[in-house]
Amino acid sequence: MKPSEAMRIAWGAILKNKVRSFLTMLGIIIGVAAVIIMIAISAGTEATIQEQITSLGSNLIFVQGAMVRGGPGQAPQGGLVFDDAAAIQDGVDGVKAVVVEQYSSENVKAGDVVLEGVELLGTTTGFPSVRDMEIQTGRYFTEEEITRKTKVAVLGSAAAAELFVGGDAVGQYITVGTTKLAVIGVFKERGLVGNTDFDSRVYLPITVVFQKFTFNPFARFMGDSIRMIYVEVDPEADQQQIITQIELLLVKRHKVTLDTEDFTITTQQDVISTRESTTAAFRSLLGWVAGVSLIVGGIGIMNIMLVSVTERTREIGIRQAVGATPADIRLQFLTEALLLSVVGGLIGMIVGIGGAYVFGAVSDMRTVIQPASILLAFGSAAVVGVFFGYYPASQAAQLDPIEALRYE
Repeated sequence: MKPSEAMRIAWGAILKNKVRSFLTMLGIIIGVAAVIIMIAISAGTEATIQEQITSLGSNLIFVQGAMVRGGPGQAPQGGLVFDDAAAIQDGVDGVKAVVVEQYSSENVKAGDVVLEGVELLGTTTGFPSVRDMEIQTGRYFTEEEITRKTKVAVLGSAAAAELFVGGDAVGQYITVGTTKLAVIGVFKERGLVGNTDFDSRVYLPITVVFQKFTFNPFARFMGDSIRMIYVEVDPEADQQQIITQIELLLVKRHKVTLDTEDFTITTQQDVISTRESTTAAFRSLLGWVAGVSLIVGGIGIMNIMLVSVTERTREIGIRQAVGATPADIRLQFLTEALLLSVVGGLIGMIVGIGGAYVFGAVSDMRTVIQPASILLAFGSAAVVGVFFGYYPASQAAQLDPIEALRYE
């Protein structure tokens, strides 16, 4: 029997029982769609995480504070302070910029316009370079203004547009909480990166944020505590050598040893690799869970094909009587099983791609459709059809022609 003839007969059998055929394909449809959607969700999560990390800038080293447990009866101590950043900037070769960030939230007022719960970001002079931000109008604050705790502010583009509708924000004044600040600049639009809206923030000298919005009465004696220092490395410098210099400098400043460090040092690639390994495991788990649906669909195909063999026993006997060989009978039923899985796979692809787009549009989770997942899901559907269709096809081929013709 020619493959084209087997295809024609198989397609006719499928169309003869449309509802049953569709219900048989439903398991394959759900399985293929689930694989595509699940992997799209996982890939979207991974892309969001990587985007958030790379949005910090390039060639970065992260120095993060860690409290160290003291001796018996002693309180935990250690961590980073603001002066550590200046020490790294001045004492380590190959450092392009050092940035410290301190967050707060306040109501911001300009004239009759009041914005509630605006995010304040206190930072240092290296911030535009490290975060790849550009000034649109005005200027950024200077090191002298940070040192003198000058009450100035730079606005994100969206914050400036809301506070000064149709007007130039530079040279105007805003009131943050109860503190009046002069607007000296506005950043160019940066947009939403991950979950961070750079354009809706108000940027202040970090010393002003320490003094007015995150006041610590012990800072005079212990220094202003900070969570993280971002170090931008010169592209031509040896990053590992710079890490060693920073480590030795902070060990000396904090009067600790290399075995009792109260800080950790990581790079962007370290963070990305850790997140990627986590999301890769998550993606594999989702893929396997979704793959179970394909197996269930394959079992459904085998079940229906066995029923079909029983129902069409007399037809098989007649075909054998007019010259069909066992190989022809096997090919006919195997083709029918393969068609069920392939058609179900095609429908599942359409449902999966559409479902991934819809899920990404209506939910807070990002989806990224992976072409490899489409090929994997469709290929798996075809394999499942052949695997689970072979046994019913063999059963049909092994029927005795005389017994088949007697079957009612």
